[in-house]
Amino acid sequence: MYMYLGLALLYPHSLETAILQICYTAMKLHSNMDRQTNREFIESHYVPIKQSNPNFPILIRECSDIQPRVFARYEFGQESSSSLSNLSSEEVMKVVSKMATA
Repeated sequence: MYMYLGLALLYPHSLETAILQICYTAMKLHSNMDRQTNREFIESHYVPIKQSNPNFPILIRECSDIQPRVFARYEFGQESSSSLSNLSSEEVMKVVSKMATA
């Protein structure tokens, strides 16, 4: 299975699901930058990732009053997560790539 990361990279078999937890709505707790970054990441990276990995579950969860995060589920029930607050779209892609190849 391959994942678009600017270039196609081999997905490790241990990664089972990637989940992006984001917020598009106005919030007191989080900046406009987070909302704009979420939108830019989805528009510029999600479609190529999904096209390269049509059967791989990459989920986008829109939530209210949350800190943007990415979660990765691996074999044997292991999970990891990382904050996406105050990151640019390219920095978000680096975080997602790192988790995908961990």
